[in-house]
Amino acid sequence: MELVMLGTGAADGWPNPFCTCPSCLAALSSETIRGHTAALVDNRILLDCGPEVPRAASRFGRTLAHVEHILLTHSHPDHLGPMALLFRSWASRTEPLQVLGPPDALALCRDWVGPDDSVTFTPLETGQSIMLGTYRVRALEAAHEVPTLLYDITDASGTRIFWATDTGPLPESTVDALADARFDAVFLEETFGYKTDHGTGHHDLPSFAETVTRLRNCTAITDRTDVVAVHLGHHNPVENELSEALRFSGARAVPDGAVLEIGVGQSHRTLVTGGARSGKSTYAEGLLAGYRNVTYIATGDPQDDDPDWIERIASHRARRPSTWTTVETSDVTEIFAAATTPILLDCLGTWLTARLDRHQAWATKDLSAVHADIDRLADAWTACPVPIVAVTNEVGSGVVPDTKSGRLFRDLLGLVNSRIASESESVVLMTAGLPLSLRV
Repeated sequence: MELVMLGTGAADGWPNPFCTCPSCLAALSSETIRGHTAALVDNRILLDCGPEVPRAASRFGRTLAHVEHILLTHSHPDHLGPMALLFRSWASRTEPLQVLGPPDALALCRDWVGPDDSVTFTPLETGQSIMLGTYRVRALEAAHEVPTLLYDITDASGTRIFWATDTGPLPESTVDALADARFDAVFLEETFGYKTDHGTGHHDLPSFAETVTRLRNCTAITDRTDVVAVHLGHHNPVENELSEALRFSGARAVPDGAVLEIGVGQSHRTLVTGGARSGKSTYAEGLLAGYRNVTYIATGDPQDDDPDWIERIASHRARRPSTWTTVETSDVTEIFAAATTPILLDCLGTWLTARLDRHQAWATKDLSAVHADIDRLADAWTACPVPIVAVTNEVGSGVVPDTKSGRLFRDLLGLVNSRIASESESVVLMTAGLPLSLRV
């Protein structure tokens, strides 16, 4: 199952365009712009459709022409922009479109559909299950100001997600209904950050953590569930502080436009590449933030006489959850083979440097042992039995290095990157802190 996050923000987005609070200013300066929360599932199902959503799809390189079903959670205007149905009619779409959701939300849509449009409306109520093609959808109760439904969605392969926006702490009936669901991914709204006196049907960070705990206790969320916070508003702390707060729940936030590959039983291999300071490590850590236990392989040798290097290592360590295990080594193949928890390797560039040092290849120019190490790495990467993420560097996009050793390293790292990318289900290029999916 593929989900494209067309938006991850609250009703006023983040930043709020009229606000100058520190959170909004930080988001504005870093160009971390979050629009109305919505997602596109396999290009076939649209989860909510606020007024910003159709244009967001275009910005992220997606078309809504193949959408067969729109699932609306409720009638609030950041989740329901019925003019999208009019836009569709202008494109002369003739394929059937089914719009589903609470009756009051559907009532707001009907005037936007012409008499000859191939659009049908299906009201849903709490507890109802329905098949949408090959997807089984169950509607569940939310705690919100207006009639609101949450959606438990399972595809033909058994991949299962929970779409839970908007809602405050879940009703007991919903938690009971989700017992032993073992979701592959949960999308749970978290609007108000540390503002707990809002008095609304939304989560703040403390109540979000409590809801995640309740879902873990009933085995709706497991250690393999990707928990993603959505409907994020500017009362949240700045991005790095928010990420740290969410880690305590084994959750994460993703940017608008993120493409999430969700699957049952995947041994998923992801390569994250990019230039210096492009956000590679932070993004890679976020991919595994939903796992309580992760083996973090740091391949760089300590450089006690380099203050900048020491500072970089310290900042990386500070970001990692205390439950992650750090192993500092370039001997990684044995760790891959014996792994029982997800692995994050950071990075292939320092791994290659260590192997060149180990075999004294800089001086001898005998690369046979290094090539053997690359072969073993690629084989171990392919056979790794757990989810695994590797970070690497793009060093061949600039000027040709003016030293022979620089050219040697550039060429060998290009080879390593190609070998690992060819055996990865997902390859992501980071540029200016933004992810670009090269293979999904």
